[in-house]
Amino acid sequence: MNKMGGMDVELRQLRCLAAVMDEGTFTDAAIELRMSQAAVSRNIAALEQSLGVRLLERTTRSINLTLPGERVLAKARRILSLLADLEREARAGTGRVRIGYAWSALGEHTTEFQRRWAAAFVSTELQLVRSNTPTGGLSDGTTDFAILRRLPATAAVEHVRIGEEKRYCSMSSDDPLAAKRSVTLEQIAQRAVAMDLRTGSTSLELWPEQGRPREVIPIHDIEDWLNVIGSGKARGITAESTAHQYRRRGLVYRPVRDAPPVPVYAAWIRKDPPSEREQIVELLMGLYR
Repeated sequence: MNKMGGMDVELRQLRCLAAVMDEGTFTDAAIELRMSQAAVSRNIAALEQSLGVRLLERTTRSINLTLPGERVLAKARRILSLLADLEREARAGTGRVRIGYAWSALGEHTTEFQRRWAAAFVSTELQLVRSNTPTGGLSDGTTDFAILRRLPATAAVEHVRIGEEKRYCSMSSDDPLAAKRSVTLEQIAQRAVAMDLRTGSTSLELWPEQGRPREVIPIHDIEDWLNVIGSGKARGITAESTAHQYRRRGLVYRPVRDAPPVPVYAAWIRKDPPSEREQIVELLMGLYR
């Protein structure tokens, strides 16, 4: 069960605590961990019982750490980071690189990237991993490298800009704007806009202060985003790669002609960069030239 020392603390309980705080809700933590929401709740409760302290304050709108919870989470992150380091050491020389992404990998460049990878790294397997976390799986050790379109608020991650992508508006096929060849930010803001404010590439700062959408519908995952937009409840703005990778009946994408492009970054853990970092970055930059 991976118990810690003589205590009844298990690694999965620490992972659940970290995931709840990273994702913001028990539901999203369960999705990220591929567990049921009930299992996440049980693990948190078991951790609190083992430690004899309350770790979380829960209301109908938010989840906050108690003071003991802040200390426990800090230690939990160190333990999980050390475990990730151990796993990376154990995998050294196994010939596999995991590249994470939150919403879309490289869009229309994905297939070409896989082909170029096979030619450049003959003995190294490439794994593309979708991880809807701010670091694309870097912080929890599930990826070695990440493609990001929003930079996380942590100094632990180092990054380099590899290119940029056009912005597209996604809307239901019966939306009045669907008949247009391109749209503007002002037009989009006339209806509710769905946004993932943790990992998405769109925020309210994209609009001038006086022209922002009247309503923002918060979402937490690409599937959630697609479903809300497909229902006609909202529009969305995203990078070109999403428009290429996620085609769905009843949904259309139109270029946003007055929006700045979305920067695309390659990222890795600063203290433990992949040994092939320079070659990988060069390969990625070549796709956007």
